[in-house]
Amino acid sequence: MTNAPGGSGGPVAPGQPIAPGQIDTVMHESRLFPPPAEFAAKARIGSMAAYRAMYDEAKADPAAFWGKLAGELHWFEPYKDVLRWKEPFAEWFAGGKTNASYNCLDAHANTPRWNKTALIWEGEPGDERRLTYAELHREVCKFANVLKNLGVGQGDVVSIYMPMTPELAIAMLACARIGAVHSVIFAGFSAEAIADRNHDASAKLQITADGSWRRGKQLPLKDTVDEALAKSPTVRKCVVLKRTGANVNMTAGRDYWWHELMDNASPDCPATPLDSETPLYILYTSGSTGKPKGIKHTTAGYNLYVKKTFEWVFDHRDEDIFWCTADIGWVTGHSYVVYGPLSAGATVLMYEGAPNFPDESRFWQLIEKYRVTIFYTAPTAIRAFIKWGDHHVDKHDLSSLRLLGTVGEGINPEAWMWYHRKIGREKCPIVDTWWQTETGGIMMTPLPGAIPTKPGSCTKPLPGILPAIVTPSGREVPQGQGGWLVMTHPWPGMLRGIWGDDARFKEQYWSKVPGKYLAGDNARCDADGYYWIMGRIDDVLNVSGHRLSTIEIESALVSHPAVAEAAAVGRPDEIKGDAVAVFVVLKQGEPGDALKKELQNHVRHEIGALAVPDDVRFTGALPKTRSGKIMRRLLKDIASGKAETGDTTTLEDFSVLAKLRGDEE
Repeated sequence: MTNAPGGSGGPVAPGQPIAPGQIDTVMHESRLFPPPAEFAAKARIGSMAAYRAMYDEAKADPAAFWGKLAGELHWFEPYKDVLRWKEPFAEWFAGGKTNASYNCLDAHANTPRWNKTALIWEGEPGDERRLTYAELHREVCKFANVLKNLGVGQGDVVSIYMPMTPELAIAMLACARIGAVHSVIFAGFSAEAIADRNHDASAKLQITADGSWRRGKQLPLKDTVDEALAKSPTVRKCVVLKRTGANVNMTAGRDYWWHELMDNASPDCPATPLDSETPLYILYTSGSTGKPKGIKHTTAGYNLYVKKTFEWVFDHRDEDIFWCTADIGWVTGHSYVVYGPLSAGATVLMYEGAPNFPDESRFWQLIEKYRVTIFYTAPTAIRAFIKWGDHHVDKHDLSSLRLLGTVGEGINPEAWMWYHRKIGREKCPIVDTWWQTETGGIMMTPLPGAIPTKPGSCTKPLPGILPAIVTPSGREVPQGQGGWLVMTHPWPGMLRGIWGDDARFKEQYWSKVPGKYLAGDNARCDADGYYWIMGRIDDVLNVSGHRLSTIEIESALVSHPAVAEAAAVGRPDEIKGDAVAVFVVLKQGEPGDALKKELQNHVRHEIGALAVPDDVRFTGALPKTRSGKIMRRLLKDIASGKAETGDTTTLEDFSVLAKLRGDEE
């Protein structure tokens, strides 16, 4: 481990707090991994010189750069202006008409890709399906006609609460085909969460399934939807996919079986020409105030952005088998399971179930079985793999892999190294991607054939992305110091608003640093121009006048051989301001005072006395959202002895909170 006191900005002496708004960095990572020569020789973007040329071109004239790339989409009518910008509202490719479903499907007709496999699907019980682009096109057209026959038209919102089956992607593309707006809700949320989202969006139609499979059990999706629809007055009809065969209640006049409607549907449904700024989807994210917010993405700019970032970041080739493990209920699934890969003509693997069923080797078994070449997963999953043990990996042939990726939150350097050595066999570049629901697609990441990687860093911004790191007053911080991450220029994939709440959109993203998009994350940029995400703005600890990043403390803890996962939060302290409290999940060793002391000394050695945890709590699991992010806000409440506040609808396992409140070990 090469972390040492004093990051690239230099150590800060006790009693000498830095300027307001800056953040101390106490971690330094010097390991550098250049792209393998063989990979770079074949890559789309194969050198730093090529990356810099693209980046400089986009920076000099963003409109010309994106306008040139927009020719890769199909246009029913050409656009008039690449960008019309009236802060904070953007119109990309204004005046043009296109269709995302067309670009994902019809654009491949009359090409060799038409009979290429678009989706490979495996259900948790082991059932399999494959759909070519031609077959997927037929299914989407049929379901688009089903929607029209049920009274759904352009601008209507369709709520989707489904398992990870091909029909989920089919439903989304069918909505896009006719100009309906889809609102996909992760099929693990409660009835109350569905009803809240349906009400906020004024959803007209619900799509669900009788159930889904998770760790060998059937989850009763239709029962949950029935409860939600009792509180969703705008929803008039519900389409139900038969997935598990469970007995469900079907309300006459409201509920229809998917297969019965499809049996009578025509496969002929031309894509509707849609204005570039036609809303494509709403995706709800949890808000700290307790009210979920519907992030709105539109058609042309988003479609182009996810297509190009998919091609650049994953160095896509026609022969690749691409597996993004995210559920389509999250933005990662929207952008890099459906719209990005299919627009690029990729073959995508979809898997319905859990990574540890029937045992902890399921993901590696799937990679071996389908000869996956690109694997894109979350740091929280990687830490779980480490905890489960290398023997699950060792019994499978992962030699097909050529590229690895991470998404969801920052990856600890030692987890990155395990991923590099154990899964990538030290031959696969790792693309550590930073982006958000709001950004639509990847914003900062190493381009795998061009940019050398540093464990834990998302490295450089993509062409067309112009970040800065500033204090709350908007002043740029010195190199190596942390501050607020902002974007200084619009980009095509950006959110177009919060559904039905322009005032909240302006206040949350554009008011705090005038003229700039506030990402909500802290970051620093090192001497090599590499970006390091330091956690959410609310996750900074103020210890004795020094502002410390939670991610750096967590990374130091995870570098200890006994630790699988860690979360750091602050609790009020009369002397220090914040005392550092950490929650630790072990992969080996016995919890107790001796290990607590050892971990405190380890943090002292790795990053200095300032960051030594005052409290160390051992736990079997951390509270996480269903997309894998640690809910540090809830841990902060527990460390401070408070009741939980804010929105908890995205929490995966409420029993974790109960155990932590009881201080169980």
